[in-house]
Amino acid sequence: MTQENVTPRYTKDPAAIGRLTKRQYAVTQEAATEPAFRNEFWNNHEDGIYVDVVSGEPLFSSTDKYDSGSGWPSFTRPIESAEIVENTDRTFGMRRTEVRSGQADSHLGHLFDDGPVADGGMRYCINSAALRFVPLAELEQQGYGVYRRLFEK
Repeated sequence: MTQENVTPRYTKDPAAIGRLTKRQYAVTQEAATEPAFRNEFWNNHEDGIYVDVVSGEPLFSSTDKYDSGSGWPSFTRPIESAEIVENTDRTFGMRRTEVRSGQADSHLGHLFDDGPVADGGMRYCINSAALRFVPLAELEQQGYGVYRRLFEK
């Protein structure tokens, strides 16, 4: 069986949780929000994919990333909708849609309906602290070669 035929298992790994920074832990495990414009990926324009910092499960692609002006990484869609869990969030006197990773149950951010209309109208507003970026040039090396197809014209 080739590596391409093996479906990776992404789980909430206690060892990975133990390696999280204070901010990563607060965001992914306690549903905190990092500061706008003062986070790692809000202004990243490099090609690649964003994976869950806890489990490594693929979540978003730079091909669906755009500058929403919010100060957080914003995406029009996830790589696989089935890998994102949506919950109603009623904190701070608001009603929002929280998004979490499907396998590790990490808090990622929120979903809003004010995204680019031509791309479906949705904005996944995601905390950088919940993500690890895998550059396009490293997809195969890091085990995400199947996602190279996202960058083919």
